[in-house]
Formats: sequence, C-alpha cells, structure tokens
Amino acid sequence: MNQSRRNFIKTAGVIGAGIAGVKPDKVSAGPKNILSDDRMGVLVDTTVCIGCRRCEFACRGAHDIPNGEMKDYDDRSVFENMRRPDVDALTVVNQFENPENTARPIDVKVQCMHCDQPACVSACIVGAFSKQENGAVIWDTDKCIGCRYCMVACPFQVPAFEYEKAIQPRIMKCDFCFDRTKDGGIPACVEICPMEALTYGKRFELVKLARKKIEANPDRYINHIYGEHEVGGTSWMYLAARDFKELALPEHSDAPAPGASESIQHAIFKYFIPPISLFALLGGIMWMGKNKNGNELESGE
Repeated sequence: MNQSRRNFIKTAGVIGAGIAGVKPDKVSAGPKNILSDDRMGVLVDTTVCIGCRRCEFACRGAHDIPNGEMKDYDDRSVFENMRRPDVDALTVVNQFENPENTARPIDVKVQCMHCDQPACVSACIVGAFSKQENGAVIWDTDKCIGCRYCMVACPFQVPAFEYEKAIQPRIMKCDFCFDRTKDGGIPACVEICPMEALTYGKRFELVKLARKKIEANPDRYINHIYGEHEVGGTSWMYLAARDFKELALPEHSDAPAPGASESIQHAIFKYFIPPISLFALLGGIMWMGKNKNGNELESGE
C-alpha cells in the first residue's frame, strides 16, 4: 500500500506540474474587437418617432421570432409600463410624457447599443462575443458556456437569457441585423420606419449629421448626441428634446465600460489552474480510497 501511495504522489505531482505549466494566455479567451473608421451606425431622432412599433414587428420577423400581425402593434397599452429588450423582443419602444406638448409624447426605441469598446466582449471568458468591422456586436452560440457575465457587464442591461429553455438556452440581443448588414443591407428596423426616425450610415457621418441638426434647430434638440462619447462611444446614437436621463437612457461617463468588467471577470477565470489541480488531487485521493477498499475486500479484512 505504501508503494501505491508513493506512486499516486508521483503521478499527482506530474499532473499538477503539467497543468501548472499551461500559461494563462493559452486558456483565456481572445475576444475579437475590430474598431474600423468606416464602421456603421444608426442615428435615432426621438423627436420624429411616433411610437408605431413597426421596428418591433420587423425585428422579430428578421430574427425568426413570432411577430403576429402588423395591426397588433397598434396597441398603446404597452406604454403603461417601462419595457426592456427580452428574449422575444430584441428592441422595444417606450413612451414618455412631453411637458411642452402633452398631446405629443416622446417615444424612444431601445436595443443593444453596439458599443465601440463592448463590455460584453471583454467580460466573455470564451470569446463568444465579438465586435465586427461593420460595427455590429454579435454572439456565437457555439462558444457560449452560459456564464451570463455579459448580462452583468453590459452598461445598458441589454443581453437576455432564455431561462425557460432547459436545452441549449441562448443569449438574445439585437445583432445589428448582421446577416443583412454584412452584405451591404440595412437593419430591418431602419428599413420599415415610416417616419425615417432611424438613419443608417457610417458612424462618423452620422455624428456630422447630428451636429448639423442640432445647430440648425437649437429649439428642437438639446445640445447632446447620446452615444457619441458615452462608454467610449456606441454605434447607436440619439437626438432628443429632453435630457436623456428623463428618457431612461442611463448616464455614463466617456470611459469605456470594459475597464470595470475586464479586471474582475478575467481575474477570476483567466487563472483557473489551481481549481483544476485541486480537482485532480481530490480525484486521486478518491481513487486511492477506492483501491484500498478493494484490496481489503480481496484480503478478507
């Protein structure tokens, strides 16, 4: 038995050394984050949106989510409660009172902002999230392990998880209609908008357009392009007549969000060698105990 014990210790030492020899950069995720000068974006003019919710209808249809009939979206009762994007609604429209014109409320479309420096990309330990060259932040179901750190890290609280699915649940969020935009198309929500409240184009050109609108109509817009600098910049940007805090768009600094999430999530998982070594050691101890019991039975003890 002493010999077996010595053999185990030698074997455990070899296993531990082998595992410890794996460098952290071999096991940590290498997120793809392309920040092209020609990346695309969308400018949302909330002073034009009428809350028709056609964008919700088109978005569901473009992502194989049951979307019913167009007339179903004429229901205004949904505006009684604040809504957030969910697994079956990758974009939603919320409505706010307009103190200057009570007959004309303010409608605000909400979806993934497609950050230039995405917190979800940096937080994902397996590289399931990536920032594409055209500006889209997308998710790869084949890589995802369901840790949901993207949900914790997102400064806009957008990613949603299919909790009701026991098998292969997915992270759901707006993907900038990547299957369409990667080939030169436009997002489904932009295409269907009857008021042209959504303008799709190169991000730097949208910033110029937004500034021209503000300069030409100072009484119509506040002097702020939401998303131009927030969390380091986003692909979706907004114009409004009221402070964005009053429209449920969170207040953020110019600092990229990954600065907070990266150090926490990666510090936990990037160096996960000790737990593996520990499990190997415990497994060996269990093996020894089982082997000892077997020898005792054979010897009649």
